[in-house]
Amino acid sequence: MPGIDECLQEAMSLPGARGAALVDWTSGLALGTAGASPAGDHETSAAETAELARAAAEFDTFTAPDTLAPAAASGPPGTPGAPADPPVEDLIVTTRAGYHVLRFVETSFDSSVLLHLWLDRDTGNLALARLRLRDLAERLVLG
Repeated sequence: MPGIDECLQEAMSLPGARGAALVDWTSGLALGTAGASPAGDHETSAAETAELARAAAEFDTFTAPDTLAPAAASGPPGTPGAPADPPVEDLIVTTRAGYHVLRFVETSFDSSVLLHLWLDRDTGNLALARLRLRDLAERLVLG
């Protein structure tokens, strides 16, 4: 089970990886980083990534209809009738020069963590990156 540094190094081993970060999307803080940052510094990238993640995770438009149990949503996450944690699995943003893959990480506490991988568009493999990030998110040990 990899910790933060090992997880980020594995992400950086993917073809075309330019940078990776583990971000707390509630606060916008980078918990760990590797490689380059698309914004020039990792803290700015983390804050901007967190803003995008919050938009996707908090608005009904991006939440699939099956994320709520048939009963009314109430109670802490993980209990019957509560929203699934997190409601979005991953986000992919495509730019002219690259891909940004944001993978939400389920944790035993508040699940407000995501992996952000920045890939070069010419040398990256988006499908492989998505699968590997899912695996890394499932194996990541925090705390």
